[in-house]
Amino acid sequence: MNNIPYEESNLYKIRHTAAHVLAMAVLEWDPDAKLAIGPPIENGFYYDFQLSKTLTEKDLSVLEKSMWKIINKNFPVVRKTLKKSEAEKQYRKDQQPYKLELAENLEDTELSFYGIDSFWDLCKGPHVKSTNEIKALKLLSTAGAYWRGDEHQPMLTRIYGTAFESEKQLKEYLDQLSEAKRRDHKILGPKLGLFTFSELVGSGLPLWKPKGTVLRNVLDDAVWELRKKKGYQKVEIPHITKKDLYITSGHWEKFKDELFLVKTREGHEFAMKPMNCPHHTQIFASEQHSYRDMPQRYSNTTMVYRDEQSGELAGLSRVRGFTQDDAHIFCRPSQIEKEVKDTWDIVDAFYKKFGFKLEVRLSLSDPKEPEKYLGKPEQWQQAEQTLRSIAKSRKVAVLEQEGEAAFYGPKVDFMAKDSIGRQWQVATIQLDFNMPERFDLYCINEQGEKERAVMIHVAVMGSLERFISVLIEHYAGDFPFWVAPTQIKILSVSEKAAAFSKEVFDGITKQFRAELDTSEETLGKKIRTAELEKVPVIAVIGEKELAEKKVTLRIRATQEQKTVEIKKLVSYLTDFSLLS
Repeated sequence: MNNIPYEESNLYKIRHTAAHVLAMAVLEWDPDAKLAIGPPIENGFYYDFQLSKTLTEKDLSVLEKSMWKIINKNFPVVRKTLKKSEAEKQYRKDQQPYKLELAENLEDTELSFYGIDSFWDLCKGPHVKSTNEIKALKLLSTAGAYWRGDEHQPMLTRIYGTAFESEKQLKEYLDQLSEAKRRDHKILGPKLGLFTFSELVGSGLPLWKPKGTVLRNVLDDAVWELRKKKGYQKVEIPHITKKDLYITSGHWEKFKDELFLVKTREGHEFAMKPMNCPHHTQIFASEQHSYRDMPQRYSNTTMVYRDEQSGELAGLSRVRGFTQDDAHIFCRPSQIEKEVKDTWDIVDAFYKKFGFKLEVRLSLSDPKEPEKYLGKPEQWQQAEQTLRSIAKSRKVAVLEQEGEAAFYGPKVDFMAKDSIGRQWQVATIQLDFNMPERFDLYCINEQGEKERAVMIHVAVMGSLERFISVLIEHYAGDFPFWVAPTQIKILSVSEKAAAFSKEVFDGITKQFRAELDTSEETLGKKIRTAELEKVPVIAVIGEKELAEKKVTLRIRATQEQKTVEIKKLVSYLTDFSLLS
C-alpha cells in the first residue's frame, strides 16, 4: 500500500503544475486578468481569477486547448527566488493586486517562484520538472469564490480542473463524476420528497419533509437500539448557552468566529451550541460519582449550529444547522479499553447494515511537538497503545497518522467507501483528557480519593444530514427495505378492490411503513409513480387478488413478481426485511 502523503506525491506535483498552466492559458485569453491563487486539491486543482470579460462553460474548451499547446511544448518548470521587495515591485508594475497582497503578507525576505516559459508565479511548490509530465487533464467547471474566503472581499471566478498520470485514470474519474451527478443528493433528495431549502429560512438550513423525517428517525432509532444494549442513557440539553461554558471548555477561543451569538434584553451574551460535549460535562458534574457509578454513558441526538460561509455550503454535506447522534462516556482510565471496544462494536454493527467496509485511521500525537497536547506524556502513551491493541484485537488494518490527534486526546476515525468508490469519514471515537481537566470531572475511587475521569466522544453517524447525503448517493435513492421511508405501497386496480386494499393496508401499518393509493389513475401510472418514488415493494390488488385473498408483489431490487396470501403477507415482509 502506498503511504506517501498526497502533498508529496507525483500526482500532486502534476496538478500543481497544471494549475500554473491554466493561469498561462487564462492570461492568453484575457491579458487583463488578475491572478489570485491556484492550489492542488483532493481530486484536482483550481485557480481563482478576476476577469475583465465573462467566462462561459464553452470557454473552458478554449482554455483547455491552449493548455495542451503549452504542455506539448515541453517547457521546463524552473524555480527561482526573489527578494521580497523585488517581487512586490514587479507585482505593482504588472498590476496584480492579489499577488501583491500575498507577497506583502509573507514574512520571508526571499520568496519562492516557479516559472514556465516567461510565466512566473509566487509559489512554494512542489512541481514536476517539465510540462509534458502532464499526461491527462480536464477543465471541469466554474464557480464564484470570495478572495480569501471573505464575503466582504471581491468575488473572483474559480476554474476547477483535474489531472491524472494517465488517460485511463482520467476516464475512470470522469465516469465516476458522471455517476456521482446521477446520484447527487441535492437533486434526488427533493425529488424523493425528503427535504427542501427555503430562501426565507436561509441557506444551509434544511427543512425535513415527512418522508425525510421518517428516514432520520429510522436511522437514529437503529443507533439507539445498539447503544441501549450497551447501557447508554438518553439526555437532553438546551440549544443555547452562556459563552462562559465555551470559555471554560476552550472552544470559545477556537470557535468564536463560527458561532451564532444571541444577546438578551438584559445584555447577556449567549451562543447557539456548535457542539454538545461541554453541556454533557455539566450533567456529569451535577452530582458526585463513586467509582461504583462509573462509567456514565450519555446519548443525545440534537442539533448544533455553525456560522459557515455561504460559499462553503453544499446541500446536506455542509450546512449551518445539523444534527449529531452524539454520545459521551465518562469513565475511569482503567475502563477505557472496554468502553472503546463496546463502542467499536456499535460502529461495526451499524455500518454492517449498509454493507459498508470500514477503513480505520488512528490519529496520534506528534512526539516532536508534545507542547501541542494537553495531559501527561504517560497518559498519551497509554491511550494510544490502548487504541492500537484494540485495533489489533479486531484484526483490522490501521493507518496511523502522527500529528492528527485532537489536542485533548487520540482518536479513531472510520472511513467508508460508497458504491462508486468515494471515501467518506463517518464514525469517530475520541479520547479526551482536556475537558475533564478543565471542568474538574472526577469520581471517588476505592481509597476515597478523587480520581480524574476520562471522556470518550462517540459519533456513529456524525452528522445525520451528511450521513443521509452519503446514503442517498450510495444507493442512488434506492434504499434497502429496512430503512426506506415508505417500505410498501399498495395499489388498488379498481373501485371494487379499494375497500379490500384498505383492509390490507390497515393490517400491515403497525409493522411496516406503508402507503395506499386508491386513486382513479390507471394502474400503469400508479406503478410508474411508485417506481419514481423508489418504493422497495409495490403491492397490486385487483379483482383477481380480491377473489383469491392474495396480493401481487413487485420487488424493486430484483424486478421479481410474487403472489402472496394476505394472511402470510406480514411474515413474508418480515423475512424480506431481514434479508434486505
